[in-house]
Amino acid sequence: MIIEEIIKDTEVEAIVKKVLQGNRISVAEGIELYKKADLSVLGFLANKIREEKNGDRVYFNRNLHIEPTNQCVYSCKFCSYYRKKGEEGWEFSRDEMLKQVQDMGDKITEVHIVGGVHPKWDLHYYGELFQKIKEIRPDVHIKAFTAVEISYLAKRSKMSVKEGLQALKDYGLDSIPGGGAEIFDETIRQQVCPHKDTGEEWLYLHETAHQLGIPTNATILYGHIEKIEHRIDHFNRLRELQDRTGGFNVFIPLKYKMENNELSYLGEVSVVEDIKLYAMARIFLDNFQHIKAYWPMIGKDISQLLLSFGVDDFDGTINDSTRIYSLAGAEDQEPSMSTDDMVAMIKSVGRQPIERDSVYTILKEY
Repeated sequence: MIIEEIIKDTEVEAIVKKVLQGNRISVAEGIELYKKADLSVLGFLANKIREEKNGDRVYFNRNLHIEPTNQCVYSCKFCSYYRKKGEEGWEFSRDEMLKQVQDMGDKITEVHIVGGVHPKWDLHYYGELFQKIKEIRPDVHIKAFTAVEISYLAKRSKMSVKEGLQALKDYGLDSIPGGGAEIFDETIRQQVCPHKDTGEEWLYLHETAHQLGIPTNATILYGHIEKIEHRIDHFNRLRELQDRTGGFNVFIPLKYKMENNELSYLGEVSVVEDIKLYAMARIFLDNFQHIKAYWPMIGKDISQLLLSFGVDDFDGTINDSTRIYSLAGAEDQEPSMSTDDMVAMIKSVGRQPIERDSVYTILKEY
């Protein structure tokens, strides 16, 4: 297809040609492309990059989500999940969490642990949990805690961030998910999560993890009060860190969901806006190998559609064990898929399902 056939707005022709030539675009160019390019142009570029990096492969893994508690010391305005002390919520004991792992047997390759920032539990409390999980399943990958959870656990345990990360690694932590990044711009951050760690603190913790040999994921929370400029700035800070360390496995856009939180009056952005965000992420984050659609949040149908707009990963089978987004009105209120379900969902749109481990080693091709 010649360039003239996909460009409807000549204002962005030079930027599109730059992307097609495999050259990195600047922040200013990213903003201009995001604002002015037709959706078909963004889709063409994102899909081209996706196929250059990953062919027709769509990755997934077999994972269990454990959410230890929704008791939390923070009260982010976009969150539908947290409960304060005295409010109705849950606190799983270590034995209850271990039973969840035991019940899955060898059906999973990853245990994903995130939840509220509990006011009393420290790093050693979770460290002993990690040790017991590894006793049950020495081969299972433990991916645990957002940056704000780790920061709090380290402080509560009288450790620096680096000391806390090393201690968690020694206990059995294998990687870190990307939650808590929200939006890095501090003006916006102060309006939506004023008590949480800053964006720079999130970036510092992930950079430190990379230096210690702990791979991590990256996210953005989009669709609330932020603007396109804030989204591209967020992408750029992640791209700069990835240039320095190469420690990010995947980028995962997370859509703001409006149910049961303080920002409900905003509503939610359209599916078209979802698609543009994913496409721009694939175009701008040239040093990220993978872009993930977290299907319990965005929905199975939209996840399939996004495979034509830069996405190459569907997260995992999950087993109906996450409530962070279901409480906010996510598309899938009972998020669970078997491996057969996942394979069928991917094959139905003409892509090749690939079961991976947590760091993208291929385990099985379907």
